[in-house]
Amino acid sequence: MNRLMQKIFLNERVILTVILLNAVVIYLNESGFTNGLLLCLDISCTLFFVAEMIVKQVQYGCRRYWQSGWNRLDGVLVILSLPSLIVPFLDINMFNFSTVILLRLLRVIRFARVFHLFPNITKTLSGLKRAIRDSGVVVICFIIAIIIIGLINCSLYKEVAPEYFSTPLDSIYTVFRIFTIEGWYEVPDAIAAATAPWIGKLSRLYFCLILSMFGILGMSFINSVFVDAMVEDNNDDVKEQLKRLEEKIDQLSKKIK
Repeated sequence: MNRLMQKIFLNERVILTVILLNAVVIYLNESGFTNGLLLCLDISCTLFFVAEMIVKQVQYGCRRYWQSGWNRLDGVLVILSLPSLIVPFLDINMFNFSTVILLRLLRVIRFARVFHLFPNITKTLSGLKRAIRDSGVVVICFIIAIIIIGLINCSLYKEVAPEYFSTPLDSIYTVFRIFTIEGWYEVPDAIAAATAPWIGKLSRLYFCLILSMFGILGMSFINSVFVDAMVEDNNDDVKEQLKRLEEKIDQLSKKIK
């Protein structure tokens, strides 16, 4: 294969530059700046990605190319973005609007391929996968708690504060907002304004307890489990280094004796 083509299409820096250029072009297009130059740049970037996929398959072989998870992601995103080449030449008024939105979405989503160009991304994703696995039970329990409290609140307050608890789905969403400490005080204040003073005070106390138990302590616990699982590899490395250091100290101690 031509060395020039290898330097262009197998060079991660060149690929990253084209991805960033295409991101700028799409940003300008979506911001309302449209002209012939931007259209040519967008089409050129898409064709570059197609050529890159072809060159890599010629260089590494088709089977080897598609065996790589990152290459599969790249290839699928490139293939999905191909219909975006025809959008500029379509009569939008005659074309289904939802289809246009889908094609634009596929055009933007190709930038997900930029992730594998960053160093240590595989190790980071491995840690993320392990963190999700280790914290899965806690997250499921948290979701169940949101649903249960949401249903309870729907029964208690759907007549008092229908803007927050009129349906089970609305109530569950409101409880989720409270758990994330996002505007939580607005909910008990609205209930207090629409009920007797003693009911308002009890409601405020009730929501403060929910916030403390699940919003503060619960979210902190989930974060700690998640972060601990993410850095588990680093902890293992430190333990291994300490073990080797102890072995060297033992060997030195034996020699001295």
